[in-house]
Amino acid sequence: MLGGISLIAAVVIFLLLTFSEQLAGYVPFSAEKKLADHMQQQLKVDEQHAFQPYLQQLGEHIAAVSDLPEDMTISVHYADNDTVNAFATLGGHIVVFRGLIEQMPNENALAMVLAHEIAHIKHRHPIKALGRSVVLGAALAVFDLSAGSDMASRTLGDMGLLTILSFNREQERQADETALSAIYQLYGHVAGADSVFKRFGELEGSHITPELFNSHPYSENRRSAIEALAKKQAWPITGSLAPLPALGSSMNSEIE
Repeated sequence: MLGGISLIAAVVIFLLLTFSEQLAGYVPFSAEKKLADHMQQQLKVDEQHAFQPYLQQLGEHIAAVSDLPEDMTISVHYADNDTVNAFATLGGHIVVFRGLIEQMPNENALAMVLAHEIAHIKHRHPIKALGRSVVLGAALAVFDLSAGSDMASRTLGDMGLLTILSFNREQERQADETALSAIYQLYGHVAGADSVFKRFGELEGSHITPELFNSHPYSENRRSAIEALAKKQAWPITGSLAPLPALGSSMNSEIE
């Protein structure tokens, strides 16, 4: 009997998680931005860094060719930290760490990373992840009050809004495909996009897993997938590669 109850509970939780993601996608982006307003000060970023304007401008270039909803805005932030990571969170905010930028061989590769994070925002993945986390916290509370309470506090707390958001592999695949399309629209080719996955594949081979890909499919699989997509869409895989400015520079991004 106990086993039957547990099975029913598991099915109910699964259905709630599924519907919570779907319903969260209908939350107006304006409401999501208000939800994110109070956490902006919790983003440990350096808004005064010389590289910040370049990141924001590159993000805006990508957003302009990403067919975003009219009310959706993108804010890219520079974090002076050696963590190899970048993430998208609520309200159109993207944080890019110095450690990741230092691994990028050119602007095209960095643009692929930004386009991937912008794609998460476009598809409303952060708010869907938040909805999933709230439901899961409530479900845990049914079985373990302390666990449910702890998860709820982390989800609703300032830093919880940053750390609880994770995307599943289907969302990562969708973001990769959307990002590659944006890169083609931006440059007229997709050269350099695969270098992101080549570099992280090298790091994986040396047993250094970038935080950016902790929950992602293997980089080699992702590289193969975007190569197949480029071939299917007849997007050129060769073209000129734009250099990255030095981290101490505020050089503007010039997209031809």
